[in-house]
Amino acid sequence: MSELCHKCKGKGLCGRAVCPVVSRFNGMKKVTEKLENRTFVFGASPPSVFVGSRTYPKLSAGPLVPPDIDIPDLKIGPSSEFLSNRIEKNPDFLENLKLWHDLSIEDVISIRSMMVRAKHTFMPSDAKTDNILLAKSQELALSAKPIDTEVLFKKPLSSDLNFDSTLMPMGPSGNMKDFKIAENPKVPRAVDYLVYDTDALASDVIVEMAGKNVSNEQISRLMSIGLLGRDRKLVPTRWSITAIDDISGKSLISEIKDYPQIREITLFSGNLFGNYFEILLLPGSFAFEMLEIWMPKAVWSGERTVIEQDHEDFYGKRGYSNLTGGYYAGRLPVLEYLKSIKRQAFAFVIREIRPEYYAPLGVWVVREAARTSIENPKKIFQTKSDALSDMEKRIITPRTEWEAATKLLNNRAVQMRLDSY
Repeated sequence: MSELCHKCKGKGLCGRAVCPVVSRFNGMKKVTEKLENRTFVFGASPPSVFVGSRTYPKLSAGPLVPPDIDIPDLKIGPSSEFLSNRIEKNPDFLENLKLWHDLSIEDVISIRSMMVRAKHTFMPSDAKTDNILLAKSQELALSAKPIDTEVLFKKPLSSDLNFDSTLMPMGPSGNMKDFKIAENPKVPRAVDYLVYDTDALASDVIVEMAGKNVSNEQISRLMSIGLLGRDRKLVPTRWSITAIDDISGKSLISEIKDYPQIREITLFSGNLFGNYFEILLLPGSFAFEMLEIWMPKAVWSGERTVIEQDHEDFYGKRGYSNLTGGYYAGRLPVLEYLKSIKRQAFAFVIREIRPEYYAPLGVWVVREAARTSIENPKKIFQTKSDALSDMEKRIITPRTEWEAATKLLNNRAVQMRLDSY
């Protein structure tokens, strides 16, 4: 793909309707041009921090700040004025993923291109030191509300085009010399209490925060910036995102296994940014199977359909998923739903990634797409065959191809109970 991009230079040789490289570059270029020769930015951080892993164990960490500058034509998508108004009224919009469901991919790339990344080099163990730049980043991460932030850079900002399946897009970056927080952070009570508990294990803190409705995004930044648990370290943001999905999921599974089995064959369907989900819940002991179907010309895919599979049975997951962070992100909303209804089930999930998902926005899309699907009206079926036939109507990839890729589904005989009728 990189060789084709080099030859193409935005001409559309890959067949996509919109070039992700050009879209991303245009957004960042407008920000860097507006900030040309400036070595400082001021703006309301959503709040957000980022810890990069490229040169691990050396980590580049610091705040993300949308500069307080006027770029009327920044938005690539058609909803420019609409987005500007929403951001102006609520800076938290830049990191509140639940408010992004009605945006286009171009919109997401555009608003994230506004997030200037300030960075400084740290080691993982620096979480235990009194480094002033890190202490301020930690203070920022504690807040649940946007904070006015000023960053002074060592030299003008530069654009860095990187595409990643786990992380959200970001704007230009620079090495920071100093930064200031202009107001006190608004820290949720649960966060304040648990962050200062230095005796608890990080996994226990994560589970307790999730139980108190602290968002995945805030827990991730607290973990990555070294504020959770007994043995505190800086953790790359990409690792913390998946770790939190996995730790939260395992905690939910331990509860769900004690619940009675679901009585009805239940199906949820939905879509977000071209990520189409089918979530089938079958009566039985807990197990989870997920298929990812990458259609031609979708992000990361080539000219043919690729189907990947992973699963776990009642006794748990063995090793790290070959579906990487998408497996844990897709599993979490299903587990949250099962806990909410106090039932266990065999969950069979299909994620079909279609060509309209042409640019990577981060693993949060998988989590939010699954949640969106579960929030949609459910369908109830008398037989597994009927449910699969209904799924087949919406999945573009032929049923023979994706059904052949399953490992658990065909081994699950489902018999409806008399009290289900």
